Amino acid sequence: MKRFLIALQFLTIIPVKNDMTVQEDDIAKSASLFVVVGFLQGLLLLATNYSAGRIFHSDLVVGLILLVLVLSNGGFHLDGLSDTFDALALKSQGDAAIDKQKRLAIMKTGTAGPIGVTAIVFSLALKYLALNNLSHFQPFTYISSLLLMPVLSKWAMVMSIFHGKPAREDGLGRIFINRIGLKEIAISTGILLLLLLLSSVVFSRFFSLYVPNKQYIFYIFLLLSLWLFCRVEINFFNKKFGGLTGDMLGATSEITEIIFLFMVIAWSRFSI
Repeated sequence: MKRFLIALQFLTIIPVKNDMTVQEDDIAKSASLFVVVGFLQGLLLLATNYSAGRIFHSDLVVGLILLVLVLSNGGFHLDGLSDTFDALALKSQGDAAIDKQKRLAIMKTGTAGPIGVTAIVFSLALKYLALNNLSHFQPFTYISSLLLMPVLSKWAMVMSIFHGKPAREDGLGRIFINRIGLKEIAISTGILLLLLLLSSVVFSRFFSLYVPNKQYIFYIFLLLSLWLFCRVEINFFNKKFGGLTGDMLGATSEITEIIFLFMVIAWSRFSI
């Protein structure tokens, strides 16, 4: 329970009692339960969709869903996305080592530059357009996407934490990055697979929603694709920064959500 509360405190703005005795190892190992926090966020998005959908037009409902998603984590991931892209916008000085240090310095300034703001705008716009598109698909496709979007983004963060290395010795990211083992990966992935299975069963049996026959094939393809994305992204960040930071984990979450939504749309259109 303690590690779940740590994960909840780290990923959301939900107030958690702070009288716990917490070690850095507890913080790192809490990554195994990130997907559970993502599941709670997914349920919050479903509740928003249901309640707002009874009053507002679907276009406005999607906007409110994104607002709830951003507010639930305090804009933490968007801030990481902004800082990461601001740093990547640095013009190379011809020395890789100096470039890495300057990029890391930019990420610590705490101010958003034009590239970072642009990244936030495009991230929200692409998710809004994708969700708005999905709202016209079969109910299961849209509802399951709302539920699983934050779950899969948290799983991608865990994969990055496991495979990556810290870019610097200070900062919050180094507490997590490369400090979990196969046990945490197995727990995180096992919970994710269980959620994928249960969501399909619950939506089909209790809500009478049609689940596509190839849905589980899509899930396998999806997880492999997201894992590959994490490995490619880690290699890219290693070249640009010498490793990962907490900001890059936030960027990973944001980008993963976009990739997931686009993959759902593409699969739904062309898998028939």
